[in-house]
Amino acid sequence: MGAWLGWVSLGDAWYNMYSRLLRTKPVGAMAHGSDDLTELAEGSAVGLAKVLTTADLVSLGVGSCVGTGMYVVAGLVAKAMAGPGVILSFIIAAVASILSGVCYAEFGVRVPKTTGSAYTYSYVTVGEFVAFFIGWNLILEYLIGTAAGASALSNMFDSLANHSISSYMITHLGTVRGLGEDTYPDVLALFIALLVTVVIALGVKNSVKFNNVLNVVNLVVWVFMIIAGLFFLSASNWEGGNFLPYGWSGVMQGAATCFYAFIGFDIIATTGEEAKNPNTSIPYAITASLVTCLTAYVSVSTAVILTLMVPYDLIDGSAPLMEMFAVHGFLWGKYTVAVGSIAGLTVSLLGSLFPMPRVIYAMARDGLLFRFLTHVSALTHTPAVACVVSGSFAAILALLVSLRDLIEMMSIGTLLAYTLVSVCFHTGHAPLLKRLLGGHYYTLRVRLGMPDSSARPTPATGRIVTRCTLSFFFMSFFLWSTIIFGVEQGSGLGAAFSGLMATLMMGSLVKLLILIVQQPESPQRLPYMAPCVPFVPAAAILVNSYLMLKLSPLTWARFTIWCLIGPGPGPGPGPGPGLDTTIFSLCCPEISYKQDKPDTS
Repeated sequence: MGAWLGWVSLGDAWYNMYSRLLRTKPVGAMAHGSDDLTELAEGSAVGLAKVLTTADLVSLGVGSCVGTGMYVVAGLVAKAMAGPGVILSFIIAAVASILSGVCYAEFGVRVPKTTGSAYTYSYVTVGEFVAFFIGWNLILEYLIGTAAGASALSNMFDSLANHSISSYMITHLGTVRGLGEDTYPDVLALFIALLVTVVIALGVKNSVKFNNVLNVVNLVVWVFMIIAGLFFLSASNWEGGNFLPYGWSGVMQGAATCFYAFIGFDIIATTGEEAKNPNTSIPYAITASLVTCLTAYVSVSTAVILTLMVPYDLIDGSAPLMEMFAVHGFLWGKYTVAVGSIAGLTVSLLGSLFPMPRVIYAMARDGLLFRFLTHVSALTHTPAVACVVSGSFAAILALLVSLRDLIEMMSIGTLLAYTLVSVCFHTGHAPLLKRLLGGHYYTLRVRLGMPDSSARPTPATGRIVTRCTLSFFFMSFFLWSTIIFGVEQGSGLGAAFSGLMATLMMGSLVKLLILIVQQPESPQRLPYMAPCVPFVPAAAILVNSYLMLKLSPLTWARFTIWCLIGPGPGPGPGPGPGLDTTIFSLCCPEISYKQDKPDTS
């Protein structure tokens, strides 16, 4: 009897843990602005001011993307991964970003009053465990983005000083291994990161105006690079196999790294509480930011002008756009670009640090991180503690890790977060399909077994869609793993068998999509809705998972360590039990039941 009761208790504990891992956050809790407030010791409530217009959001998104992407990533990828084929890498990365961006845009309309971006989107749709996983990797994204921005600024100043700063550091401090390649302790990057942390922690009331001014400076320099660069172009840099020196494999590896150049758009999704009209501003700003960034990267300076002015193997990896004029003896052009570099990289650095404390604040408020991180300053209306803590960690990272390692590691966390946001989409959109297919729409509905338009989703159909979507997510990774490591790198019977397995998995993915389409769709209509659901999110999952698998094994190892660290430290007391309580409930079910009982007093 005792053994039977023990098995019952263990089964209840497993069920309790399962329920906690998959419990979702009610959208209504945010609809009334409860997420905006943090109770202070004095008993007052401090919230974030709603001051941002659509133009402000576009400026934030463009500034966050273009800074490091234009002045650093293009040269790094062209030199070491793709050559002039970096143009194609940027286009592929842009497609992946746009597919994810439309998903972000709809979630921004569905859950507008939030500071948590993809973390909150996942919490209200998939559940706590996936939300924590996404939030933890968003912190990684912003942490590394801040460190990379500080490191890029340091490299730019070092280039202006003819590399005397790095030489001094190497001579007097030596080199460190960091997380990959050897690098010198970048003390200048440390101080830059700390300085920006102080600026953000003291308040962001005028930061939008400052951001707009810097973006105008960056735009002027961008136009200058186009015009001045036309006088130094050499078509021979693209001839004789020089356009794709590393082949298509290098282009795809470069695309995975170039994804870093587009990730700033998700800063827009963290400003829902501060936007005047988030329902319309967020989707428009995300779309406009991505299109603007793609134009800047591909059509002019960062890809075409750079690789036609300088042979790919002679590109300076630390400050490519400045040095491309120095190579031709045009020093005045170099220093003009330096002004744009300072403006662009500063905006990018601010854009990386700005959302990080807000995601930490949202997770801590939900009990998934330490409670003291929820403190909002009554003076500055910012999550000051979260800002100082996160900025300090970013400064240490900038001190010890090279810029290339930072960029690669950042791409993998962001790709996973964007992929999981795409996983959260459960509904189709019949009106758009009707316009696309015309009279064939109803024939297709019958052949695919799609439900009648009057049918409504139920919990059972929701579970079917969730299981199919998660299966699609994991099978996408298996598919690309089979293609990359079995077909591309295999030979003989092994490659043939891998090709057969890949074909079967493709068929399974199509079947999963058909099962999703067959379920009733939600009748709710929003000001903005992602087109062609579930096909656009499915395409985003496929593209993002492929790009993730093209990153280096060392990047995956660092990423795995970061994910394992996540559930380690137990969060402080919050409004609900965190992951430590969830796991603890497996061993002590009687305690977890007491915590789950509602308070009737």
